[in-house]
Amino acid sequence: MASQYGNPADLLPVHWKSQITAWFAEDTPSFDYGGFVVGDSERTATLYGKSVGVLAGVPFFDEVFAQAGCTVKWHLAEGSIVNPGSAGKIAVATVTGPVRKLLLGERVALNTLSRCSGVATKSRAVDELVRNAGYKGILAGTRKTTPGFRLVEKYGMLVGGVDGHRHDLSSMIMLKDNHIWAKGSITEAVKAAKSVGGFALKIEVEVDSEKDADEAIAAGADIIMLDNFDGEGLKVAAQSIKQRWAGKREFLLECSGGLTAENVGTYINNDIDIISTSSIHQGVPHVDFSLKIDHAP
Repeated sequence: MASQYGNPADLLPVHWKSQITAWFAEDTPSFDYGGFVVGDSERTATLYGKSVGVLAGVPFFDEVFAQAGCTVKWHLAEGSIVNPGSAGKIAVATVTGPVRKLLLGERVALNTLSRCSGVATKSRAVDELVRNAGYKGILAGTRKTTPGFRLVEKYGMLVGGVDGHRHDLSSMIMLKDNHIWAKGSITEAVKAAKSVGGFALKIEVEVDSEKDADEAIAAGADIIMLDNFDGEGLKVAAQSIKQRWAGKREFLLECSGGLTAENVGTYINNDIDIISTSSIHQGVPHVDFSLKIDHAP
């Protein structure tokens, strides 16, 4: 888990804050009519967590309100469990600033925090699922993320304790079925990839048979993704490939998709080095947060 070794916020690139500026431009493209109504008096608002989940997205929430001229004080740490208990809500943070700025940042901040926390929550749950089933390898997300929101979703995976896999087309060379068909063969596709990727980029090849896996390994692929195998077929293929190439080539085996709570017992095997799944970030429930301006009863 990234938070064991440092602050996950330190991973974020310099330019990430411009994304939040763009979110503000989308949400308030011209006049802030509601802001005019409430004015600039200094007020305090409380961020409440209203459903159980993993808190993730603190730097994004902070930056939303920093750009709005407000300050945030957190009562829970990034990666901790939000549990509203029998009260139905728990104070997670306090935000202070001009009332119109509190309301200006409210929805942008809540949407981002809720989504990021949802990804972290599902990531941690699925990781616990596979660990309880005896899996010792790597659990990873996929590139099936929301355009324009990938940084937040990948950040949520890391806070949740899983591997983010490749972040974009430039961070690893993955040759899928369409690449192979377009190039003509696995061997030729790997050769072409090596000619431009050099020593710094790993090459992954998607295959749907042991024969194709052998061709990819022989061609020098670093990672072999076994696609469209059922649970039992995956176990047989992975064991066979590992035994056949033992001591001859170094490579990792990955499988993708199909992992559920119902099939985890038959799906998991430790000849597979990496399980990648979009289930930890696609269609996941959000963690429910609200921001309420403090007022006298």
